[in-house]
Amino acid sequence: MRICVFGAGSVGGYLAGFLAKGGADVSVVARGAHLAAIRANGLRVETPDSSIDVQLPASDDPTDLGQQDAVIVAVKAPSLPSVAAAIRPLLGPATSVAFPMNGIPWWYFHAHGGPHDGRRLPRLDRDDALWRAVGPERAIGGVFWPACSTPAPGVVRLLTGAGRGTVFGEPDGSTTPRIEALAAAFRAADLPVTIAPNIRELIWQKLVFNLSAGPMCVLTQSPVRATHEEPALIECSRQAVAEAEAIAAAMGHRPDIDIERVVAANMQLAHRPSILQDLEAGRPMEIDALYSVPLDMARMMGVATPTLDLLAAMIEVKARAAGLYSG
Repeated sequence: MRICVFGAGSVGGYLAGFLAKGGADVSVVARGAHLAAIRANGLRVETPDSSIDVQLPASDDPTDLGQQDAVIVAVKAPSLPSVAAAIRPLLGPATSVAFPMNGIPWWYFHAHGGPHDGRRLPRLDRDDALWRAVGPERAIGGVFWPACSTPAPGVVRLLTGAGRGTVFGEPDGSTTPRIEALAAAFRAADLPVTIAPNIRELIWQKLVFNLSAGPMCVLTQSPVRATHEEPALIECSRQAVAEAEAIAAAMGHRPDIDIERVVAANMQLAHRPSILQDLEAGRPMEIDALYSVPLDMARMMGVATPTLDLLAAMIEVKARAAGLYSG
C-alpha cells in the first residue's frame, strides 16, 4: 500500500516510521532541517523500549512523490491551507485522505445528516480550500492518542499513550474497503488501531479531555500536573469539562468521560500539551480547532459556556500578543 504522510513531525514521523517498518510503501512530506536530516540519515523513531531507523522518500514537494493509495495528514490545523495548496499531486481517483488531528475537523458536517449536513467551517477551511482540493468524500476521520515529540531533526520520540493508538472512522459511520486497508497497514506495523462507527463521538471525547487542562496549561505555561496543584484550578477543570460535555450532547454525542478520573489522571501528567509547546516555540496555535469552533457550536446550539468563553478569550489575547493567532 502506498501511503504518504503529509507532515512528518512528531506524530507524522512516528506513524511513518512504523508504517515503513511494517512493510507499507511510505513517503513523507516534510520541510526544513527535519527534511534535510531525513534525507541524509533516514528517520529515527524512539520509544521507551527501543528505536527504529528507516530510509524513505522525503520531499517538500508532493509532486516528487506521486499518487498514493492513502494520505495521512499529520499537520496541525493552522497548516491546513498549505496542505490544500499542495496535496493535489498525491491524489489519484481513489486516494483516501485521513486526518488524525486535534479538535473539530474541517469535514465535520460532511455526511452528518440532519439540518446541519454539509455545513462548512470557514475558521478551519477558509474559502473552502480543502473542500475543493481534497473533497470531503475522500476524508477519513481520525483520533490519535499517543503523545510524541521531535527532540532533534530527523528524530521523533514516543512519550506516552502507545497502547491507545489511533482510531479511524468514515464520516458516515460505514466500514469501507479503504478504511479496512488503512487499518491493515497499521496492524502490520504493530500500531494499535480501531475502526469506529462513531468517529465524531470519539473526536468529542478527546476534545473534552484536552479542554480539561489544556487552556490552563497555556495560560500558566505549565505542564498538566502543575495546573492541578491548586483547588481553584481543579474546579475550573471540572467546569470546563461539564461545559464541553454539554456542547457535545447538544451536537448529539455523549463522550465517555468520568471527570474525577480525568482529574486524577491530570494530577499525574507531567506532559506539556502540544498547543503550549507551540506557544513556547513560537508556532501558530490550534486555537480555532480546539476552542473557537467548539464555542461557535455552543452558540449555535444555545449552550452556555462561561468558563470556556473566558479561558478561550484570554488565550486569544495571549496568542495575538505573541503573533501566533490572527483569528
